[in-house]
This record gives sequence, C-alpha cells and structure tokens, in this order.
Amino acid sequence: MITIDGASLGLAGIEAVARDRVPVRLDPAAAERVRRSREALERLLERDDPVYGVNTGFGRLAQVRITREEQRALQRNLVRSHAAGVGRPLPTEEVRAILLLRANALARGQSGCRLVVVERLVDFLNLGIHPVVPEIGSVGASGDLARGGGGRAGARGGGGGGG
Repeated sequence: MITIDGASLGLAGIEAVARDRVPVRLDPAAAERVRRSREALERLLERDDPVYGVNTGFGRLAQVRITREEQRALQRNLVRSHAAGVGRPLPTEEVRAILLLRANALARGQSGCRLVVVERLVDFLNLGIHPVVPEIGSVGASGDLARGGGGRAGARGGGGGGG
C-alpha cells in the first residue's frame, strides 16, 4: 500500500503503483489539508474576493470578474479544454503515474479542490479505471494540464474511458 500525502512520494512508490498496481490510500492528515484548503477558497468566494481562474478570467483576462452564475461553467469548460489532445493513447502505466502524481500534488492541500476529486483519483487507481489520455496535448505554460485533463474530466464524468 502506498500512502500519498503530498510530500513523501518517491520514484519507487510511483513505479509500484504505475507498473505493479500497488493500492493507494490518502493520508488522513492530507485529506484534512485538502478540506481546509477548500474551506478557505469558499470563504474567499463568499466575500467575493478575486480568486484567479475561479471568479476571474485567465492570463490577459485575469482582471475580468466571472459572476457566481458563470463560475461553474468556467470550471467545466476549463477541464474540457484541457482534456483535449491528439495522438495515440498513452500506455496504462503512464496514465497510472499521471493519476498518482496529480492526486499526490492535490494532497498537499494548496489547490482549493474538493476532497472528492483526490478520493476519486485514488479510486480510479485502486479500481483499475484508466481514462484515455492522448500522447500530445499542451496548454501554453501549463503543459501538464492537457495530460491531466483527461483524468480530471473522467473524475467528474466527462472524460473518455478505457484501458
């Protein structure tokens, strides 16, 4: 069993999960950090403080405020756009490594994501559910977003399946 906490995952753990399908669990303290981070984000949004990419646009549009009514659509469209890619599907081992690394990064508790997102990525790994992730995809300076987008879209019911 590999425990992810956002800090201690090493190459041996990544290889064990990706290649050998060793089960994964989320450290309870990491889960609490994720919960607290989400609560902090929700407090900012309740006060209507600007939060980049949540209630503001991106890049040059960072000064544009997004209404509460439009925020859900913004997030949904962001995941969809980052799930786009082309080329052959990545091998299952690589997809498993991507899912693990994304779950581990979110386990740091600095993103404001909902705990269920991390839990679902862990579930995908443990249940052998692997989204189709195309080999080519990039979004400007955030090149990891396209490869991770398929997994996030799948986690919210909008991505491809397979593998």
